[in-house]
Parts: sequence; structure tokens; C-alpha cells
Amino acid sequence: MSRLDMEGLSTGPAQVWGAVRLVPLMRAEPLTDLRLHREIYDERAAGGAPSTSGGAATVAAGRRTAYTSYIPHGFVANWTDEGGPAAAYGSQFGDGRAPVECAPLHLPRKLAQRIPRSGRSGDGPSGLRFLPLHLALDGYLALHFGGPSIVWEEWTRRAVRDGLSPRAETAYRGGRVRGLADALRIFEIHPDQCGVLVYVADALAAAFVVPHPDDYRALHPSLVHDLYGELIYQYGRYGPRKVPDVPVRIDPEYIASVADLRAAAVRRQREWAEQHHDLMAGDLLDESYSVRQVRRMGRFRLSRFLPPFALHRAQHIGEMITDGKGRVAYLKTFRLSDKQVRRGHVLDRLAAHDWHLGATAAAMGITVPELARRIRHVGFEELVKAHI
Repeated sequence: MSRLDMEGLSTGPAQVWGAVRLVPLMRAEPLTDLRLHREIYDERAAGGAPSTSGGAATVAAGRRTAYTSYIPHGFVANWTDEGGPAAAYGSQFGDGRAPVECAPLHLPRKLAQRIPRSGRSGDGPSGLRFLPLHLALDGYLALHFGGPSIVWEEWTRRAVRDGLSPRAETAYRGGRVRGLADALRIFEIHPDQCGVLVYVADALAAAFVVPHPDDYRALHPSLVHDLYGELIYQYGRYGPRKVPDVPVRIDPEYIASVADLRAAAVRRQREWAEQHHDLMAGDLLDESYSVRQVRRMGRFRLSRFLPPFALHRAQHIGEMITDGKGRVAYLKTFRLSDKQVRRGHVLDRLAAHDWHLGATAAAMGITVPELARRIRHVGFEELVKAHI
């Protein structure tokens, strides 16, 4: 278990539009040996115009297992062994070919797929194409996917034969979260901005971090195509029409010069950052996660992480790219709903006690019938025999 290491990132002043609050994340020293750009997984729309709507697709997620989801776009991570700068999408001169988002692409066979240096299989890899957030969602859906490891009498024949297949979860495209599209279009992007924390009704919906400001400017619009949980959709639809802004007040009694004003502004900015960490982003940054490495990319690691599935707390799943010291270079998170947290909690407790209902119920301080009721309540009713 480990925490997210956000060293090198600092928060900027928040911007509010309706129920949406965006908190920018800035880097004093951007990373130049890891860059991200976007590729659209869709053919041209009718009439030859490029389409950015994405679509449904299926990729391999393991042996005899497939992962099907709406996939609007993929991210390509490029890194250089020498540590030199790598051009981001939108910052290089073309050679007359169509832009990347207009080029027809083949869907990857895996959630994370290496890219040959010049497109030939004999060349060494220089990049990695992966599906943003889908690594994290696949990790959640695959949680104890095989079902009972020991055939206790309480489990149905289907539970033993098929495990938890199929697993399905519902998410909403960012465009359906009220106010998010307008906020992303209107809000200012800071010169050193390398990420953002997205709040809806002051609940943390997602964290997004990239290595370089150029990458963020190119990928900022992609947030409206990302996936958001049911809870965030409901907060946007039924929550307050506008969240309160946080005004900055400086007492003029102690201001006698421009230097005093500058020092007071710096203090207020530091106080805002500390308050934000403790009150708003603490559920994400103070949590301990189970991290699984997916790919190695030079000095970087692509991983996905799962929370401890603690009840009555905000829980996030996500994926990240970290450097050799464990510091976050890329991050994207997904806020789970209360029911999704309960599913993970029940599965974790069952797996920890070899799927024995009696031992699991005793460890949770409840009866076996109550545990069976909870299993059915979270959607796994077909796994337990009816007489339990």
C-alpha cells in the first residue's frame, strides 16, 4: 500500500462555474523526457469531417477475458532515453499529412500497447498507447474476478464455473455532467499548468496530471470526453446550482508597501493550498492504495491502483505514470459510487477469508444471513444459494 506522491506539483487559485470547481495544478519544473498526446479512436464522420465522438470497442484484458467500453480516445506516452525534449501533439511542424486526430487508427489489442519507433516491428519501442481510465476500470472490474477459490457449499454452481463473469459498471461521459463542458471552455489555463482537480458540488470528481504544460493544453478538452461516476453525474444534476467561491481577503492595516502586499498574497496562497489539501483533496491524497505495475517505460512506470474500499469514505481508482522515485508524472482518477465501494469491500473481505461465509461474517461482526443479504444487495445474488 502506498500514497500518491505529488511532489513538484502546487495548487493554483480555483475557478468556479456553477457547481463545477477547477483547481489547477502547476509544475515549477516540467518533465521533458516524458510527453503525452491524444489519438481519436474513430473513423471520419460522414462527408469526410473528422469525428471526436469515440465509440464502443472491445480489447483483450487477459486470458479468455475481454473488456468492452465506450472509448473516446487513447493517450500515447513518448519518452526519450537521453532526457531531451519530445514534441507534444500540436507543437510540431507536419509534413503535409492529416492531423493525428483525423488519421484512421486501428484499435489496440490490449489496454496498453507498445508503439514501434518508426512503425516497424523490428525497431525498439519509443512509445506506449493506452486507454485513459480504462486501465483503472479494468483493474476494478477484474477484482477477484475468478470467484470462490474454494468450493464451499454455500456457492452456486455458476459461481464456481463462471466466477464474477460478466462484470459491468455504469459511467457517464463528461459532457453529461452539468456545467463541466462550459467550465472547461471558459476557464483560464495557467502558463505552468500541468493538471487539474475537478470538483462537482465540491465533491472531488477526478484528478488529471500530465508531465508538461504543452501536454495539458493539448489534452485539456479531453476531460469532457472522459468517464465520470454515477455519483458525480447526480451531484451535477441535483446538487447546488452554484458552489460558493472562496474570496481572498488581505487586511489593509498591515500593508504599508508593495513588498508587504506581495508577502501577504504569498501567505494567502500558501494557506489556500494547505486548506485545499486538508479539506477538499484529503480523501484522495491521504489514502493508501494497492498499486500494480502495468508497463515499464525507461525510467517511468505505468501502474493502476485500487483503494482499500473503506466504507463511508470517498474512494478513487486510477492509473498513473511515476518516475524512478515514485513521483507522479501522469495521473487520472475515477470517483467510485457508494455501491461500487460496497462491492469492492464485500469482495475484498470474502477473498481475505478464502470465500468462507462464516469466517467472513465473523470478521465483519455480522451474521451469515446478513452477509448473504449484502452480497445480493450489491448485485451478486446469483453467486449464493437461495437457502443461505
